[in-house]
Formats: sequence, structure tokens, C-alpha cells
Amino acid sequence: MSIYEDDVRPLELDRVNTYPLASRPSKVTIKDFARPIAEESSLADFLNSLPNILAVRSLREIAGSIRRARELGKPIIWGIGGHVVKTGMSPIIIDLMRRGFVTAIAANGSVLVHDAEIALVGSTSEDVDASLGAGAFGAADETGMLLNNAARAGAISHTGLGEALGRALIELDPPHKDFSLLCAAYNQRIPFTAHVTIGADIAHFHPSADGAALGETTHTDFRLLAEMVRRMDGGGVYLNIGSAVVLPEIFLKAVTLVRNLGHSLSDITTANFDFIQSYRPLTNVVRRPVADGAGHGYSITGHHELTIPLLAAELICERTSTSTQEELDKESGQIQE
Repeated sequence: MSIYEDDVRPLELDRVNTYPLASRPSKVTIKDFARPIAEESSLADFLNSLPNILAVRSLREIAGSIRRARELGKPIIWGIGGHVVKTGMSPIIIDLMRRGFVTAIAANGSVLVHDAEIALVGSTSEDVDASLGAGAFGAADETGMLLNNAARAGAISHTGLGEALGRALIELDPPHKDFSLLCAAYNQRIPFTAHVTIGADIAHFHPSADGAALGETTHTDFRLLAEMVRRMDGGGVYLNIGSAVVLPEIFLKAVTLVRNLGHSLSDITTANFDFIQSYRPLTNVVRRPVADGAGHGYSITGHHELTIPLLAAELICERTSTSTQEELDKESGQIQE
């Protein structure tokens, strides 16, 4: 006997409306599933085998937007943090520069440190825990002198910090220049803007540091980035890779400046690549700049040493052939034998 009153009874189910499963639109079908690959499979075969679902689909759409930007002659700006260099991605990005898939680089201050050290000695990323106690973290003389002297030279010549450091490295002809983003960008005349936060980088506490020079050259680079963002209108792409705070804030202010000056900025693609999706990249890169139909924003979560090579492969390889798509359609039952 139930303790509830007679008028409170479990809802009856006999009149529930149902429908045939086959009549329902579904988000996932077997034509989108992953497929096994064989030992002799090519890179294109591997890319074709990936599931056309979620992050893979987003990656393919980003690659499509980058190809379209190249065809239209629109900027393809890579905003990168130091982790991109430390995970060994420089050779891939340099190759994409040569292929026209990178037309500008915006970097935070840590990129300058790590890229310069790679060019000079072929190694970077010190053990902070081991050196911090002795006060030796970031005290490498060559790194500080190079970055700070470049800032002073840039202030004198009224050039940006990225260009000034690229020029300084090229003049040194370092032994590992082929692995340097700064050297590659300078040689190919690709804009390389540097956006430093005073006090955030190791070079800022060296005796050679000049706050006025750092401020002037990085402000020049902000204005140069804003011009590149202005040119994104009508098909440009901005990728934020490995910067959780500085570059998302810089990019949003550049977008604001462009629109404040009365320029149109629509039909753009933005994307954030990182190990975790943080507030500022999601808000300042993926959502706000493309709001109200101004474009499309994407989020790709994962290790840079995996996601960036995958993006490069999507850009370089011809992914889907007609025969492959027909096979997938047959498997899904859309084409009858």
C-alpha cells in the first residue's frame, strides 16, 4: 500500500509516442567512423582513415580555411607561445612558411628566448627547479645581451622587436639558424611581431635591459600586428597556439583597434590550439572576434607535438579521393550495389 494519496500515482507510459529509428536524423553515422590502416598505408591513407567527428572535423575545417586564405592572399597569422618552440615544432612551421601557409607570426617573449637559444647553441629550456635556488635561472649572458641589444637597435631604427631580433641573429650567422623561426621569417620577409610583458622574460633583469627600448619596439609590433589583423577581412585566419594570456589579450585589442578605426573585419577564422582550453583563448580568440556572424572559431585540445604535425599534414596532403568517398558511402548504405 502506497503512503501517497490516491491522486498521486506514477505516470503511465502506454500513450508515449515513438517513431522508427531509421527516420531519425543522427549526428553520427558509420560513414564518419575511423577505418583501420595497413602497414603499407600512406600519410594520405592515414588522414583519410581518421573519424570525421569532433576535433578531426574541426581540424579539417581549419585546414580548409587556411588553404582558402592562401588562395585569396589573406593573412594566415600564427600566434605562438614558447612551448611551441620547446616541443620541436619550428621545422614544421618553417616548412609551412615556405609553402605559404604561414604569412605572419606573433610571439610572446618566451618565444624570443627559446628561439634565439636554439639558433645560437642548438638547445634551450633550462631546469628551473635546479637553478632557481641559486638565483641562476635565466642568467645566461648571451641570451640577455642579444635580446636587449636588439631592442635598443630596434628603437633607434624605429622597427619592431621581432624584426630587430631577427636581423641581429642573421648578422651573427648562428650555427643552428635553419631551426630558428626568427631567422626564417627575417629571410623570407614574413612579419614576426614580438609582444613582451616587462618583467615576464629572463632578459628583463639583465644589466643590459632597457625598458624604454623594449616598450617602444613591442608597441611598434602591436601596431604592425593590428595592420595584419586589418587585412584578415574577407578570409584571413588567426591561430593561437600555446599562449594562454598574453597573445589572446593582444589579439583582442588588435581586433578592437581595427574596428575602432572603421575597418570591416568579417569572414575570418580563429582557432585555439592548447593542452587545455583556458578562459582567455576561448573568449578572446575563439568567441568574441567572430561573434554576430563575423566568422568561425575553433578549439583544438591536445599536445602541440601531435596537433601541429596533424594540421600540417592536413594542409600538405590531398586527403580524400573520389574513390575513397564512394567506398565510405557504400559502407554507410547510401549507395546501393
